Amino acid sequence: MARVSFFENVGDVVSQIWDAATTPVDAPAPSVVLVCAAVAAAVVLVRPTWHVARHLITIAHEGGHAVAALLSGRQLSGIRLHSDTSGLTVSKGRPRGLGMIVTAFMGYVAPGLVGLGAAALLHAGYAVGLLWLLVLLLALLLLQIRNWFGLWSVLVSGTALVLVSWFLDGPAQSAVAYAVTWFLLLGAVRPVLELQAQRRRGRGSRSDADVLARLTPLPGIVWVGIFLVVTVGAAVLGGSWIWAPVD
Repeated sequence: MARVSFFENVGDVVSQIWDAATTPVDAPAPSVVLVCAAVAAAVVLVRPTWHVARHLITIAHEGGHAVAALLSGRQLSGIRLHSDTSGLTVSKGRPRGLGMIVTAFMGYVAPGLVGLGAAALLHAGYAVGLLWLLVLLLALLLLQIRNWFGLWSVLVSGTALVLVSWFLDGPAQSAVAYAVTWFLLLGAVRPVLELQAQRRRGRGSRSDADVLARLTPLPGIVWVGIFLVVTVGAAVLGGSWIWAPVD
């Protein structure tokens, strides 16, 4: 009987989460959306807050490498996240070819593309669903983490989203969802700029852009430009989707 009761309770929790995630909610007031955008921009632009929040961008960056590796037929060996906001995704397969190119390319553009997908969900009214989807993605990513700091980083991020999604009321949940989305869209751009700054100082020889330069005929600076176009484009398009419901 205890086992049956346990599974019934789990089923009730899953049902509540599903209902909350699949029920559209009203968009917040334009002033709230604007405040969320301003807060996200401040976090990205102010160095102390950026140094902490950048770990979230790194999680998305390495997740992009991981998903691309799996989809391109490579064998994913694990992900490491480091306290200096760097990360490493290891996969096995051919050292050259389309699969390796796609895997190397997806890192810097992944945060912006995740933000674009998040903006699409907000546009459709699924702010709470977005929060639970992010929890699910972090849970899947956790299975591939191979170091203690990475484990801690993903667990803290996921726990924070669970607490927001379970305990806060609807307006607060929507505000967090909008702030997270703005942060992904805006925060995706700064690492690309930082990448080129490092390359100018001669410290980017092992960067994704330079890996792509060795795999393709295009030089590293062109790949940096492509990263910038994709991330800025995602920010502009995603921002327009976010604003559309409240115009």
